[in-house]
Amino acid sequence: MTGVSIGTARQIDFLKFRLGREMKNLEKEGLKVSLQESSAGRFNFVSCQVMPGGGRREDIQDVFHRRIARMLSEIILGQWQQWLLKDIIRENYYYFNEEERQNIYRYALSHLGYGRDEQNPVYKHFFKKKIMDKILEFLRQNNQIIVEGFIRFRLKDYVEELARAVEKAVDDFLMEREYQEFIQLLKYFVEIQESRVELVHVVKLPGGTYTLLDEQEQVLKVDYLENIFMDLTDGEITYEDMLISTLITLAPRKIIIHNADSGPKNTVMETINLVFWGRVRECRGCALCQKK
Repeated sequence: MTGVSIGTARQIDFLKFRLGREMKNLEKEGLKVSLQESSAGRFNFVSCQVMPGGGRREDIQDVFHRRIARMLSEIILGQWQQWLLKDIIRENYYYFNEEERQNIYRYALSHLGYGRDEQNPVYKHFFKKKIMDKILEFLRQNNQIIVEGFIRFRLKDYVEELARAVEKAVDDFLMEREYQEFIQLLKYFVEIQESRVELVHVVKLPGGTYTLLDEQEQVLKVDYLENIFMDLTDGEITYEDMLISTLITLAPRKIIIHNADSGPKNTVMETINLVFWGRVRECRGCALCQKK
């Protein structure tokens, strides 16, 4: 008879469900399987016993251990990974409120390959193999495994990788918060600024540059704009910064953006939309859009 006892201080029902499903697969292969629950202190255990229905004991044990290792590695990379990330954030970045910690958690997932495309198969495959190998190595010498202890003492590299992802996530969150505060400041400047022009056409050109046109679709040539550019070029400032600053100074009542979808994506169009909320329209095709 081959057996393994798996313990956890977390939700035992989730582990029991996954283990039961795996054992049913073994029963379909002709093996007799039994599950028993027990508890010791704060830990709950599920014990799995496999009785051979034929074949060598060594072969059955190897198959059984591999099934257990695969199941546990998937659980660790799934449900446990979520818990671990939230534990790291709560313990090390307790000074953020709950909403901020949730944002940091989402950023951390993206650094681990989880995002709009669900997950990064390279990341998952790399860690799944490492975790499976360590579980198999452990089960060769032990018939009881406590998930939390195994992660803490046998998967230090993995936990450190999660901690690094959280650290990067905090940097991302702080940068995003700073950006949003900057946007609010620019919106305030626009609101208190008197509009100097009614309409500005922003035409995106090849290479990522832009030109500003007036209502008559002529290049904007206003004396005070030259002074703006002189002031801006004295410091460290980008072309996009100059564009945003010019628009804020003009404070147009309406902005039409042409060729917004052409070329690589950048934040300048997003910034214009946020700062001049309600004043911006994107043109999807006109004579100005053909000027490439």
